[in-house]
Amino acid sequence: MKTNPVQNISVRPVTRPPGYHWFGYYDKQQFDGSGRYLLGMEAEFEHRRPGPEDSITIGMVDTESKDAWIPLGHSRAWCWQSGCMLQWRPGYENQILWNDRSGDRFITRILDIRTGEKHELPFPFFTVHPSGNSALGLDFERLEYMRPGYGYAGIQDRNHDILAPEDMGIYHLDLRSGRKKLMLSLRRLRDLPHSKADWKDSMHYVNCPLFNPNGSRFVFLHRWRPDRGRGWPFKTRMLIADSDGSRLQVLVAGGCGHFNWRDEDHLIVQDGGFSLYQDGHGKKEQVGAGILPNSGGHISYVPGGQWLAGDTYPNENRQQQLYLYHVKTNRFVELGTFYLPPEYDGSQSGKEDNEWRCDLHPRLSRDGRWLCVDSPHGGLGRQMYLVNLRSVVER
Repeated sequence: MKTNPVQNISVRPVTRPPGYHWFGYYDKQQFDGSGRYLLGMEAEFEHRRPGPEDSITIGMVDTESKDAWIPLGHSRAWCWQSGCMLQWRPGYENQILWNDRSGDRFITRILDIRTGEKHELPFPFFTVHPSGNSALGLDFERLEYMRPGYGYAGIQDRNHDILAPEDMGIYHLDLRSGRKKLMLSLRRLRDLPHSKADWKDSMHYVNCPLFNPNGSRFVFLHRWRPDRGRGWPFKTRMLIADSDGSRLQVLVAGGCGHFNWRDEDHLIVQDGGFSLYQDGHGKKEQVGAGILPNSGGHISYVPGGQWLAGDTYPNENRQQQLYLYHVKTNRFVELGTFYLPPEYDGSQSGKEDNEWRCDLHPRLSRDGRWLCVDSPHGGLGRQMYLVNLRSVVER
């Protein structure tokens, strides 16, 4: 295994107090097309779960103007892990979108940062189609009920006593007309056979839908918890379908975690190690066996498909590792380690999840030359840091 010296990598903060700044999930587009503007969220507190009235500021960093923080809006539909799904809208150069709450429902807000034009849609989204004209959504109140800290507070799960509701699941959302259609119900997912599952008295939910790069297919996680939702841990399988919900099939029967697309037909999945799955063929091959850290974390292909960017959960010294991996040559490059203070361990509250931990969640620029992470290692609370990858990926 070949390793690059850490000291060759430039890491700099792009946010600072007052306020705590982060972006969240690694599979959302944080960088605008030019690479100049980085989206982010700002909170006034840390180390507890958001309540229904807790609001965050939506904004962006101008990296060409002394990293100026530019406020753009607010949200009351958010959590520490995924934020409010803030991201740039594909196909619409100056538009961003995020989730919010209005009264007794979660909604989508769309903003043109140049003109100030605003739109509000009567549903929340999770992942956006590459065209920017549609999205997939789910019931964030169900997600919050089943796994507190991963959905949004403020609205009760209307089916909290139903194991597999017929009126909840994955939705197709039209971002132009505002129409919503339930594509895959939790009842249908439960009825899709699983040779290894005994889900009598298990409560079902879904998470993490993600389109492939051309929008023809999407994957998602079907999860269930035993003892009518009171048991722990949850169990997971990965399903895949066409963009309209047809050709639904099991891709990974169990034991899978984070994932991301390489191209239209291949998906890298954490399944004990890391494996590259070929859609439609039932084939998989190991990636980075014995080299890639097998300690959770999040992984993505750098544009071009030659490199992987990933991170780890904290080790025994509470260090989170950030790295690149060259697939063809097995070259492993440690970009840095980031200390996660103990107060970011949400499980200290006696709850099941470390829900307010601060994962690095590495996000790549569209040209693959930059990477942004969230980290509190600098002693200023969670802030965003920009990592220059050019000295590695352009060699």
